Amino acid sequence: MLRRADLCRPVDHVAAQSTHHAVLRCVPQGVGAVAAAVTERVKIGFSVLVAPIRPVPWLAAQVATLQHLSGDRLLLGVGSGGFPGAPFWQALGVEPGGRGRATDAALALLPRLLAGEPVQVAEGRPPLVQAPAAAMPPVLVGGSETAFRRVLDHGDGWFPSLIGPADLAPAVARLRDLAAERGVPRPSVTVGGHIVMGEGESARLAYDALVRNLIDVHGMLPDVAARVPMVARVPGELAEIFAAYQAAGADRVVAGSDNAGWREQLEFMAEACRLLE
Repeated sequence: MLRRADLCRPVDHVAAQSTHHAVLRCVPQGVGAVAAAVTERVKIGFSVLVAPIRPVPWLAAQVATLQHLSGDRLLLGVGSGGFPGAPFWQALGVEPGGRGRATDAALALLPRLLAGEPVQVAEGRPPLVQAPAAAMPPVLVGGSETAFRRVLDHGDGWFPSLIGPADLAPAVARLRDLAAERGVPRPSVTVGGHIVMGEGESARLAYDALVRNLIDVHGMLPDVAARVPMVARVPGELAEIFAAYQAAGADRVVAGSDNAGWREQLEFMAEACRLLE
């Protein structure tokens, strides 16, 4: 935990909007609490929290705790889970079927629980009142275009990952058209991805490994997978990539490097952000 704290402190002093944590197996209350304790400016986000493996009252208690610790800086990335057949899911005894319904149910109850309202979480059980109440954080719904309904029903934004600017732009246009048809506010767009920094053998190996994973594990077509990595030899090239995502409709990019240490990544991305100003 001390090492995590040491890594989080510099983030507060560079041109970054938020620090995000992948939380399939990590406990968000622990990781997020450390980040909240040693930062004051950046948002604390999750990329993404898998709702179906957590009882809703537990999830509400974790979110409320982080909101109080961080001063309402939480960005709640939420998904239904992309690998329900994985050993981790099996060990938890969570049924892979009904993931979407469980996620929708959790997102429907969460605002009322955080507001401190009496909520009957399950049939035949007494209402639950969470105290102290906490502000509902922005909900960024993870997933592909199949998650658009959930975004519009329960979310403040869409949080796709592993998608290049050229493929993002038409998807964002479709989402905004759907929001306009419903008469709801335009959702924000946060994109998650992988950066391949620098050049040389480590960059080549990182790129090849990522593309192979996208094809073999995620089932992407080779030409689509080849466009996903954010390949940047210098910060200026990363700034151009960020600008391309912005032009495609992204409000935020959440990314980390597959071939560089934490501090090197931080400095590289901070310089790219400065070049965008």
